[in-house]
Amino acid sequence: MREIHIDTVDSTPRSIVAIAKRYPSGHYIEPHEHRRGQFMTAGRSVILLTTPEGAWLMPPERGMWIPPGTVHNVRMIGIVEMHSLYIDAKAAPDMPGTCQVVGLSSFMRTLMMEAVDCPLEYDLEGRDGALMELILHEVRCMPALPLSLPYPSHEALATRCQAFISEPSISETIDDWCAELAMSRRTFTRLFRAQTGLSFAAWRQQACLMSAMTKLVAGASVTSVAGELGYDNPAAFTTMFKRAFGAPPLAYLRVRASARQAA
Repeated sequence: MREIHIDTVDSTPRSIVAIAKRYPSGHYIEPHEHRRGQFMTAGRSVILLTTPEGAWLMPPERGMWIPPGTVHNVRMIGIVEMHSLYIDAKAAPDMPGTCQVVGLSSFMRTLMMEAVDCPLEYDLEGRDGALMELILHEVRCMPALPLSLPYPSHEALATRCQAFISEPSISETIDDWCAELAMSRRTFTRLFRAQTGLSFAAWRQQACLMSAMTKLVAGASVTSVAGELGYDNPAAFTTMFKRAFGAPPLAYLRVRASARQAA
């Protein structure tokens, strides 16, 4: 597994630099930024990425795009086998300008595993060069997934959102927040949607989903997660999870693990 210092990544005269690195569960990477864009995967583990604009959760067997120059920190949930593609902005000028969690095909996963074995200064005219060109095409085709929590620009509201993320509860209401922030319900609703692009209910549910995913991957039971998030019973939580991810919690995690093992 090749590990390379970020200075080497930036100075390598190639459009893509591929790196693999292992991190222990709970490992935290302090806020930093890259000159190149970064596309990464984490195997069967979860990554929580935070920027000044919001938070993104990457579930098992998904991918994440981080644009060049984006200040971000990263927390690992589970032992992470990270594969990263550092992509020069000139090679992919049409990539999104904001962070995104994306679906990851088995084909793209295989391409990334091949890429980390290529020499840093791979032959542009040979097989490795063709592989990297194919990656540049494929990375543009990954479907975006709604696994982000945008922060509002309103300072007090952003602070309240960040506090909620640290201890989310589905039982908190608009009226609770309005009382804390001394806002009318109408003002709060308008401001929240205008600055996050989501209704309060949708944002709250997304925060709970992100928290649930990290806890489930870490080994917590569905019952305990449902209780911590304020659901009346595990069935209500399971219904919400299935609506968002297409499968109940345990089945979802099994399917993702099976897909990895079969690849």
